Amino acid sequence: MASGSQIPMASRLTSRRFAGFLGLVYGTGFGLLGTHLPFFPVWLRAVDVDPAWIGIITAVPSVTRFTTLPFVTGLAERHQALRGGIIVLGFATAIGLAVVGLQHQAWSIFLAYAVTCCVWTPMVPLTDAYALRGVRQYSLDYGPLRLWGSAAFVLGALACGALIDVIAAQYLVWIIAGMAAINALTSLGLRPLRPLKPSSTALHGANALLRDRGFLAIIVASALIQSSHSAYYVVASIAWRQEGFGGLTIAGLWTLGVLAEIVVFALSPRFTLAPATQVVIAAACAAARWTITAWAPPIAILAPVQLMHGLTFGLTQVGIMNLMVHQVPGHVTARGQGYLAACSGIVSGSSYVLSGVVFARYGQNVYYVMAVIAACGGLVMWSARGRLADHPHSSGSGG
Repeated sequence: MASGSQIPMASRLTSRRFAGFLGLVYGTGFGLLGTHLPFFPVWLRAVDVDPAWIGIITAVPSVTRFTTLPFVTGLAERHQALRGGIIVLGFATAIGLAVVGLQHQAWSIFLAYAVTCCVWTPMVPLTDAYALRGVRQYSLDYGPLRLWGSAAFVLGALACGALIDVIAAQYLVWIIAGMAAINALTSLGLRPLRPLKPSSTALHGANALLRDRGFLAIIVASALIQSSHSAYYVVASIAWRQEGFGGLTIAGLWTLGVLAEIVVFALSPRFTLAPATQVVIAAACAAARWTITAWAPPIAILAPVQLMHGLTFGLTQVGIMNLMVHQVPGHVTARGQGYLAACSGIVSGSSYVLSGVVFARYGQNVYYVMAVIAACGGLVMWSARGRLADHPHSSGSGG
């Protein structure tokens, strides 16, 4: 009797350790992104990199997402080395960013950064794949695990923003590299996952994914809805400055969005709607959000609209990841994440360029284009909802 009562307790303890260390990896990984995204271009300008080169250099991650990333995730999965892949890539990223910081010419920064991005951009898909495997193994929920990444992104951006007033901009790259090193060290605590059992479909599972209309609907809908945020990421701060908003107000608007996203992740285990329905709702909210934003509303309206980020981004992420759990067999989880990231990279890269071009000519009307993109994503998911509900893969597929 004693041993029987100890088994569930040991299982709960193992589950908590898994969730705890995964939360740390998500936190330090997205904390790294929080320091990198806003301030890497600032560092490039501080070391006298020409603006044209800055545009080329900062476009590198989008390219690696649909070129090298799927190969890296596939390699890690074929060797059943999700945890090992995260650790190796984490340390390689930290070393790579340190090498970037030692460069002084635009072309050498570009080369070092390109190599670094080849090992860095697969980190999030591999971490998500590891998380989804753990969700299956430990019967956990994805949202509460992922919220630590969103919270850390805000803290990383705020901390780096505070430091920029204390240290010279040419040293910012060392803060970024330091965060990468912390992320690599925390990855050492990740729990090993239960090995997958051999599957007769293991050899052709990845190719079968690309012939699965349900899976294709998932990655296309995700890419469209999430890429509808491109104008927000590219031009929102510029447009708000033109409208006369101060820096503190702009920072507050961004923070509102991320806080709403965190709330959605935290509450997601209580959601009872089907994941496909969640994604359709998120797409409808995105279309409404970008339409209202195109009107350049006053702050009293814009602030509540920013809270919709929890639905437009957060609910999309939760719904898509839950669909991936049920639609993608266990033995190709990482490759499924790789295909998802690759599709997202292609669509988001195009929408980033489109956002800049349309904004330069039509200003705030660029958000109408984003509303159409989000609506298209919702239509894709709506058309596939029956297939996704009727033909899910078993959670235990492949292991």
